[in-house]
Amino acid sequence: KTDRSKRFEFLLKQTELFAHFIQPSSQKSPTSPLKVKLGRPRIKRDEKQSLLSVGDNRHRRTEQEEDEELLSESRKTSNVCVRFEESPSYVKGGTLRDYQVRGLNWMISLYENGINGILADEMGLGKTLQTIALLGYLKHYRNIPGPHMVLVPKSTLHNWMNEFKRWVPTLRAVCLIGDKDARAAFIRDVMMPGEWDVCVTSYEMVIREKSVFKKFNWRYLVIDEAHRIKNEKSKLSEIVREFKTTNRLLLTGTPLQNNLHELWALLNFLLPDVFNSADVSSRVLIFSQMTRLLDILEDYCMWRGYEYCRLDGQTPHEEREKAIERFNAPNSSKFIFMLSTRAGGLGINLATADVVILYDSDWNPQVDLQAMDRAHRIGQTKTVRVFRLITDNTVEERIVERAEMKLRLDSIVIQQGRLIDQQSNKLGKDEMLQMIRHGATHVFASKDSELTDEDITTILERGEKKTAEMAERMEKMGESSLRNFSMDTETSLYNFEGEDYREKQKLSMLEWIEPPKRERKANYAVDAYFRDALRVSEPRAPKAPRPPKQPNIQDFQFFPPRLFELLEKEILYYRKTIGYKVPRNSDLPNASQVQKEEQMKIDESEPLGAAESEEKETLLTQGFTNWNKRDFNQFIKANEKYGRDDIDNIAREVEGKTPEEVIEYSAVFWERCNELQDIEKIMAQIERGEARIQRRISIKKALDAKIARYKAPFHQLRIQYGTNKGKNYTEEEDRFLICMLHKMGFDKENVYEELRQCVRNAPQFRFDWFIKSRTAMELQRRCNTLISLIEKENLEIEEKERAEKKKRTPRPSSGKRKADAASDSGRKDAKRSKS
Repeated sequence: KTDRSKRFEFLLKQTELFAHFIQPSSQKSPTSPLKVKLGRPRIKRDEKQSLLSVGDNRHRRTEQEEDEELLSESRKTSNVCVRFEESPSYVKGGTLRDYQVRGLNWMISLYENGINGILADEMGLGKTLQTIALLGYLKHYRNIPGPHMVLVPKSTLHNWMNEFKRWVPTLRAVCLIGDKDARAAFIRDVMMPGEWDVCVTSYEMVIREKSVFKKFNWRYLVIDEAHRIKNEKSKLSEIVREFKTTNRLLLTGTPLQNNLHELWALLNFLLPDVFNSADVSSRVLIFSQMTRLLDILEDYCMWRGYEYCRLDGQTPHEEREKAIERFNAPNSSKFIFMLSTRAGGLGINLATADVVILYDSDWNPQVDLQAMDRAHRIGQTKTVRVFRLITDNTVEERIVERAEMKLRLDSIVIQQGRLIDQQSNKLGKDEMLQMIRHGATHVFASKDSELTDEDITTILERGEKKTAEMAERMEKMGESSLRNFSMDTETSLYNFEGEDYREKQKLSMLEWIEPPKRERKANYAVDAYFRDALRVSEPRAPKAPRPPKQPNIQDFQFFPPRLFELLEKEILYYRKTIGYKVPRNSDLPNASQVQKEEQMKIDESEPLGAAESEEKETLLTQGFTNWNKRDFNQFIKANEKYGRDDIDNIAREVEGKTPEEVIEYSAVFWERCNELQDIEKIMAQIERGEARIQRRISIKKALDAKIARYKAPFHQLRIQYGTNKGKNYTEEEDRFLICMLHKMGFDKENVYEELRQCVRNAPQFRFDWFIKSRTAMELQRRCNTLISLIEKENLEIEEKERAEKKKRTPRPSSGKRKADAASDSGRKDAKRSKS
């Protein structure tokens, strides 16, 4: 039998088991403290063959598979039933009471049958002692010292440690608590060596050190005050479910605090294969008028892994038929069918779905009814449930109320063969405005702007209550009121708890603040804004006149400086001919002196001579006249991207210019760049780009040096984290990121997006949802951190190599230096004598 069927069979026999436990003591042996029933169960032929089979020797089994095989064999060969009649001998600090012995026997029977349980004794009856006795039984009678983990509130940590020392001192219990440094030292020196049996820690420590606890295969996981995991979506509950445990035990005096769902959460943690969620194979139709909402739901389904079909007004006819066939196919894997209300309401049979969700309601109730009828078709074998999502205190409430009135009107008038004036049923302007304003007072009066997550059961109950109230209100309305109904009737709006709110609503309408008219702002300049606001118009000084026919010269075209002197002379003489007087600039400290000097230049100016005019025309051809502002900007950006020395790539970036033209312009630019008006900004832009280039080169060298130290870097590469190792990324993930980054090229465009795809396609990460869910930006940040660690490591290695090289270099002794000096002086004297 499978483990699951054995558990079911054991649970069905619980009544007989408890009857066996509470037999009178006279029927048991009074001399022996425990009663042992030895017996080997009969092994079936198939089981015997599986025990004797050697297995596939071509593939080496993992350590976990060998442990599971040894455990299963030990359970089959040593199926010994142990039951205590008095306090066990390994309990030293005292004796167990009779009911505590029965509780211990019950927990032992759970262990023997592979069942997890809840010890739900009331407070003060010794749940702690019974738990410690159970762990002692595993060590002394089953030769299972551990490792066991006990999760307790922080306030009871000291008490649990004292209880272990008092009752079963042979159990080596350790306590994990403290700050970050203390925990790291404890894990390194105590936990990882494994010289302990039981680890006692608090809920907070489990959350913070979950990565460490995941490394152990826990034999028993005990949680004190187990109502801490009554919410299966809490952080603690999700973390402890990830631990590898053989058995689980919950201690709580109140297993049922508020509702059955909390009890189910505890039972689901203990026996997830028995108390699992009921799977009724429901399939869902989602209707919405907004295709944008369907786009959002489509993204959500892709993220959650739900298989779905979609149909809206843009879906071709062939695709519609294929989607419907795939959804209605036997044993179809499609869970959701998303439809737009108008496009998916007619001529579609989706009877295989039994849940209909209307995300938004239509003004015409018949459209929503047609959407519901997609599931209410011939061949439907399940009860169809329809959920309509309505936002409280919004216009959606009025839309649904009006739609319900239309349906009542249909049943009373049209279905009885009578007609109604359609003009009285139209929605007027004032009525539309009133519906939109519905709930505005509630929204404005609300002080809490945060949205809170409510339990789905509470939301459904409130929705059922409001639906019942609306139905009751509709029943009270007669045919006459329905015939002339509007959103302004007394029944639905003004009468509440016997009070007429008509006058109060009129007053509230007077307090309504109409939204202002939306106007486009024409000018966003700050100075202009304040000038318009303050209505201050500063008198502007008139610009100095210039000759009507002046050549258009830009500073980046690098004309000869002599040309600017001739043009300035021409401008001054033109101002003299028109009698221009230089205005006084009051902002300057020596305004009078400056005005006099400028006016003197104009008065003393002379016209250009024939030779100077000819020279000016010649100089106008000596600049880069074929370079415009666009060419200049491309040249600057190319220098920033490739650096000033990479002239070949710069020439390729400047469109419409030959390499010879770019080389010529670059030479003049770097020679005369100081003549440019905003040279500081331009140089800063280029230098930033060159700094990025140098940074890329240094990173590439660092990665090359790191990878070159290993023959198989994808398996051997190690990173010296120091104290900067994070808790999220593992070393295997970091190794893969660094090796793939080096393989693809660090300076490649969109390298991190490609790295993200490589991570998703890597087989070793197919179950590592953390690394697979990282974005390109997050991977880039992690790679930058790893690169800084590698650069630091390379620097330390280089300094170490230089120090060793310096030690190996022999230094000449002082005696040898003196001898060399004497020989040099002797050779010099000999040369002098020869000369």
